[in-house]
Amino acid sequence: METQMTKQNHLETLIVISLIILGVSLRIIPHPDNFAPVAAIAIFGGTLLPRRLAVAAPLGAMAISDAIIGFHSLIVVTWSCYALMALTSYLWLKRRGILRVAVMTLSGSLFFFVVTNFAVWISSGMYSHNFSGLVRCFVLALPFFRNTLLSDAGYTSSLFGLYFLAMWLGERWKPILTPKQTQS
Repeated sequence: METQMTKQNHLETLIVISLIILGVSLRIIPHPDNFAPVAAIAIFGGTLLPRRLAVAAPLGAMAISDAIIGFHSLIVVTWSCYALMALTSYLWLKRRGILRVAVMTLSGSLFFFVVTNFAVWISSGMYSHNFSGLVRCFVLALPFFRNTLLSDAGYTSSLFGLYFLAMWLGERWKPILTPKQTQS
């Protein structure tokens, strides 16, 4: 007979694998720039999974999809952003609520935008290394931020919505699916 802990471990493993498959699939199919579910996976995973699995889900999705799409010079920056989002969600979203998830999602989008575009400004050579070059970098990145924000909000809402729907359906179907105990 499986223990409750073993069942929980199996469920967590299934969630991580599902999130990785989702992340890889939605990154490799044609999509608008910066419209991907990886931040949502980090936030959702950070909320529901143990810390190591919360970080493994977005990084697994990034590692596999980047191996398919192609690696880039800012991998350390982007992957670190997603790992930090997962860790922050793990800590900050222990008390769940719609407002807390919304704030985390918006903060994650802003964090990713600022950190990755600062890294582009510093490392790419596309912009002059002064204040006007920094401003130009951020201004030209605004269309990407719109997509990031829209995808983070949409995918995060979808993941949490599907999770709560599954929980609700599980409770409704529990009496049907649970075998009745026979009395001896």
